[in-house]
Amino acid sequence: MFKFLHAADVHLDSPLHQLDLYEGAPVDEFRQATRRAFINLIETAISEKVAFILLSGDLYDGDWKDYNTGLFLVKQLAKLKDHGIGAFILAGNHDAANKITKNLRFPENVILFPSSQPTSFQIKKLQVALHGQSYASRDVKTDLSKNYPDPVEGFYNIGLLHTCANGREGHEPYAPCTLDQLNAKGYDYWALGHVHQYEILQADPPIVFSGNTQGRHIRESGPKGCALVTVEDNGRSKVLFKTMDVVRWGMADIDATDAESAFEVVDRFKGKMEDLVEKNRNMPLALRVNITGETPAHEAMLSDVEKWSNEIRSMAATHGNDKVWVEKIKFNTRMPLSNPLLEPSDGAMGELSGLFEELKNDSEARLNLLSHLSDLDKKIPRELKEGEEGLHFDDPWIKDLLEQVKPMLIKRLIGKEGAS
Repeated sequence: MFKFLHAADVHLDSPLHQLDLYEGAPVDEFRQATRRAFINLIETAISEKVAFILLSGDLYDGDWKDYNTGLFLVKQLAKLKDHGIGAFILAGNHDAANKITKNLRFPENVILFPSSQPTSFQIKKLQVALHGQSYASRDVKTDLSKNYPDPVEGFYNIGLLHTCANGREGHEPYAPCTLDQLNAKGYDYWALGHVHQYEILQADPPIVFSGNTQGRHIRESGPKGCALVTVEDNGRSKVLFKTMDVVRWGMADIDATDAESAFEVVDRFKGKMEDLVEKNRNMPLALRVNITGETPAHEAMLSDVEKWSNEIRSMAATHGNDKVWVEKIKFNTRMPLSNPLLEPSDGAMGELSGLFEELKNDSEARLNLLSHLSDLDKKIPRELKEGEEGLHFDDPWIKDLLEQVKPMLIKRLIGKEGAS
């Protein structure tokens, strides 16, 4: 019996996103997170007494800014050498041969798969054969696995591959392949990288995405780590996920339904936050707060988003035991429409309500409305429109905005009528 660790997508010294936007953000702690997670990986390898570790691509985040990244890496890998643990490294799209202009010699216990062709290495005392190919360039759009060597008879065969497999949302389609193609190789274990979510594509023989070792932004939420693989004397493999991350990204979904005040919504966040801290074993958390539901507090919160955003951040600072940082707050609530006054059937209010319904159901009318905002769209700085969270003047955005505006506008107009 022997054990090994399979990890990937370490992205050493990758910048974590949105860290300098808010007072109190644990900037230094987050900036060191990828390194500290890698230290956890090395310490786990030593404590578990594994025979070797596999790093299936994207060890770096791109070209080094200086040699400090390489010095840190060499120092950590040398710790494995002192315990007789080998390391087999595959270069992925982020650390492809044509992207890395600096390098340092690895310790003797480290083997880097070449990028020129698929190559095999053997650990004869364990009867293990490892097969892989590094990326020569960032954009590898062909199936590398089809040229991998045949398995070595009588050995436990492992394939290392940096791939999107048959496609994964949010990941570039690099080195695509299918389960049938991987199974056809006859290997005992496939150590995959590139996809940042832990996933066992197949249990027997195991085909595994280890995920990344440390989440870097909200789209990489939840536990992050590696696969600890135990190989029994009969060649059967047992795969166990081991967490390595030191800070964790997560969603705090707050149901504000029927909350009578904005302060009640903040109190509901407190309960959710405490629950998440407990579930994540008191680990530092970066939370995105998403508030939904029909609530009388809708108008108060939307009319002063800055105040209520900071009330939530204040609650995190006061009751989060220095473990919680609120990355962003999204207000997606609705005003209750149970009050019949909010759905007038005739007169000016009826016409206004009808106009909103027409816009809701008529895509052409919404596009016409968007055309009137074209000048505003041109004035918005480009950086505010980039990425998933950018401001997009499109149909989904205007439709969602209309849903929020309708009850607020009608209620305010009804209030003015009552005052007169």
